[in-house]
Amino acid sequence: MKIVCIGGGPAGLYFGLLMKKLDAAHEVIVVERNKPYDTFGWGVVFSDATMDNMRQWDAESAAEIEQAFNHWDDIELLFKGRTIRSGGHGFVGIGRKKLLNILQERCEQLGVKLVFETEVRSDEDYADADLIVASDGINSLIRKKYEATFKPDIVTRPNRYIWLGTNKVYDAFTFDFRRTEHGWFQAHIYKFDENTSTFIVETTEQTWRAHGLDSADQDQSIAFCEQLFAENLGGAKLMSNARHLRGSAWINFQRVVCEQWWLQNARGSHVVLMGDAVHTAHFAIGSGTKLAIEDAIELTRQFQLLGDSPAQIPEVLAAYQEARRVETLRLQNAAWNAMEWFEVCGQRYCDQLDPEQFMYSMLTRSQRISHENLRLRDAAWLEGYERWFAQRAADAAGRQLPAQDKPTPPMFTPYKVRGLTLKNRIVVSPMAQYSARDGLVGDYHLMHLGARAMGGAGLVMVEMTCVSPEGRITPGCPGLYRPEHTAAFKRIIDWVHSYTDAKIGIQIGHAGAKASTRLAWEGIDQPLVEGNWPIVSASEQQYLPGVSQTARAVTAEDMAQIKAQFVAAAQAAHEAGADWLELHCAHGYLLSSFISPLTNQRSDEYGGSLENRLRYPLEVFAAVRAVWPEDKPMSVRISAHDWVEGGTTPADAVEIAKAFKAAGADMIDVSSGQVSKQEKPVYGRMFQTPFADRIRQEAGIATIAVGAISEADHANSILAAGRADLCAVARSHLANPAWTLTEAAKIGHTAITWPPQYRSGKQQMEANFAREQAAQQAALSAAQARPPANAASNGQGQ
Repeated sequence: MKIVCIGGGPAGLYFGLLMKKLDAAHEVIVVERNKPYDTFGWGVVFSDATMDNMRQWDAESAAEIEQAFNHWDDIELLFKGRTIRSGGHGFVGIGRKKLLNILQERCEQLGVKLVFETEVRSDEDYADADLIVASDGINSLIRKKYEATFKPDIVTRPNRYIWLGTNKVYDAFTFDFRRTEHGWFQAHIYKFDENTSTFIVETTEQTWRAHGLDSADQDQSIAFCEQLFAENLGGAKLMSNARHLRGSAWINFQRVVCEQWWLQNARGSHVVLMGDAVHTAHFAIGSGTKLAIEDAIELTRQFQLLGDSPAQIPEVLAAYQEARRVETLRLQNAAWNAMEWFEVCGQRYCDQLDPEQFMYSMLTRSQRISHENLRLRDAAWLEGYERWFAQRAADAAGRQLPAQDKPTPPMFTPYKVRGLTLKNRIVVSPMAQYSARDGLVGDYHLMHLGARAMGGAGLVMVEMTCVSPEGRITPGCPGLYRPEHTAAFKRIIDWVHSYTDAKIGIQIGHAGAKASTRLAWEGIDQPLVEGNWPIVSASEQQYLPGVSQTARAVTAEDMAQIKAQFVAAAQAAHEAGADWLELHCAHGYLLSSFISPLTNQRSDEYGGSLENRLRYPLEVFAAVRAVWPEDKPMSVRISAHDWVEGGTTPADAVEIAKAFKAAGADMIDVSSGQVSKQEKPVYGRMFQTPFADRIRQEAGIATIAVGAISEADHANSILAAGRADLCAVARSHLANPAWTLTEAAKIGHTAITWPPQYRSGKQQMEANFAREQAAQQAALSAAQARPPANAASNGQGQ
């Protein structure tokens, strides 16, 4: 084949040398606009895992890179006068120029033709090429030419950054945060050769402009940064080699995602995007070079597997795109999370968090590094942090920290709100069971709730309990609108209080337009076959267009009556002995329908602006809070994101939370969606936690995180980072009522109390998990001790 790589960055050079190595008969040309052995840029970073991959595919260039790179394990934080360091993170830093020079030299050794000082304007300049690799960077001309086919999604991010260097050498990947009168700046610093370190300075657009940096030239910007980080630099100077930039040296990061990665052009050549031309990942996790190198490896792998002749090119490119898309999106999502953390840290975290928690939040910013992963990286640092967190939690709860060898994991620390103290931070999420009769709970609910109360959770929440017969979702939903309902709940709550040390709460709500439907297993959200009752909402609507009953808009009289029903239900919940009350204002139910602009089309004082849309839910909350005892907590569940264009946004959710906080709410239970069937949520582990995090930091109110939290590792990561104060676990508690006790045994937290009737099972479960973990560790150690396979057996071939 004749292969032309347009762009002599890491992607083009590495792919060129790998394909020439795969078959020396290939004619491979790499075209670069710079001079030979000349490039711009300071250091680049990639992980140990990428380096392992490179050793398998070209040991010669990997060996050269290893001799030139700087490897470090530590991350150091400079913040609020403190220096905090954590190890075991495994990064490789190398000068961009040195890396490219090594790859250029290796290309020449293998017979790759390098063409310099040539600006390629079109792929059609190489009409006789079988394959054209567009590795021409973030501003790719080839991608732009075929934009209609590649369909790039390019997002310019708000922060400004300047990429500098310094001759001061750092022995850790260092993050330095500095407060100014206009806001926060942060520096990302790492050594990349024996004499030089990269020094990236970042801030928000607002802070950048407030300091006049929008009108500063490069020298003035460097002088500003030298003064701001003078204490850190210790007299060292900052340098720039951004001669390729015009105007301000401060730039915005651009996130690139392409729907299609390859095509066949009019001349019959196949064109494929690679590296920054097809995807970018923010420098916050240092994955841009990693992505480029691994693109080159994967495309070579597909040629090796499927055949490296012109006839195989379409099949190979399709397989390459499919293979790389998932991994690339995973890394881009992680990079996006890390990028967003740095974009908002000044607003959300810098002033709000203590240095210890700030460090933890920063280390876990991408959500790819979890609590137990940190333990593998630096057990001593994490143990110290767990002790700090546990002491702070004990002090806040007015309790003595228990004397024990191991610190208490965050999820098992106590939490106090008003006059109530929870033994730990795990909540059994309210989950509809559809098993009541005429609103009356019975033996099923005693078994269901009782089992989970014995299972170790600090708080067990009853499913949404309806304030009227008309407010039920289904005929199987519980209610608190008749005296016998109160008595039935009192029986269950008394049992929980008698036999467990868990607390129990009741969530009250009104189904609104989602009422009068079948039991979930008979057709979720489908109207009853017979026996439907009239339904209401903020405005006239059908939840399922053309299927659901039509809800009429509530009148002033309706609203007064329903508010009184909420008050009566709250009084009944107290009479039944509930420890906690939650007002359901989420998921498209009645109060939620007032809040969301998708469902509130009113033209009176209860419609229009967010302030108006909140008016009725806040009136209901105030009336309920007035009768709910002062020493008992009250939370509000909200949908923080409708996942529909024109619906409630996470920014709106902050304002909603602030309003309920001002009205007297103790916590916001942060869910999302279920307001409209047009929703397009983005699922994933802990996918709703960022909403809880944002509300907690920006609205200044405690939050409950919920949604795809299924492991102790998830809960500990969320709580330790300060992203929420409690974690609500739903489906895992359906599968295992003793989920909390089980997870404690899994992570080796033995200092936990089991019900006395079950204690004989505690030691056995802990021993079983300990044996499993020992066997896994032994297998891992054996695998690590085996000599590496040769290149051919690792799929490289010659």
